[in-house]
Amino acid sequence: MRSTRTAQGFTLIELLIVVVIIGILAAVAIPKFSATKGKAQVSAMKSDLHHLASSEEDFYYVNSQYAASVAQVNFSPSRGVILTIVEAGPIGWSALTSHPQATPVTCAVFYGAAAAVAPATAEGEVTCR
Repeated sequence: MRSTRTAQGFTLIELLIVVVIIGILAAVAIPKFSATKGKAQVSAMKSDLHHLASSEEDFYYVNSQYAASVAQVNFSPSRGVILTIVEAGPIGWSALTSHPQATPVTCAVFYGAAAAVAPATAEGEVTCR
């Protein structure tokens, strides 16, 4: 007489197949996550330029000229974003942003009679390249 015993657990082959499938999924997901992180950094740079525009207009309302530095408008850029006001005066201003982890992307904007900073080409339009 033979006794029948039901097997419990998984075989080694089944476990190896699951590990391989998880590895393949991770290999596909990690590059997509990296691209998403870069897009988020570019969005932060664009957002900072829009917020700087509001701060510059507030400063102009009080002082009749645009601020030449970020400290004058009491503005703090997002973490990691490097924001530089290139030109500022009574008739316009321009600024440039970059992020060390989003290189080689830079964003720029200009208002009024300030000289356009590449990659900005239209007044008041934040452009990235």
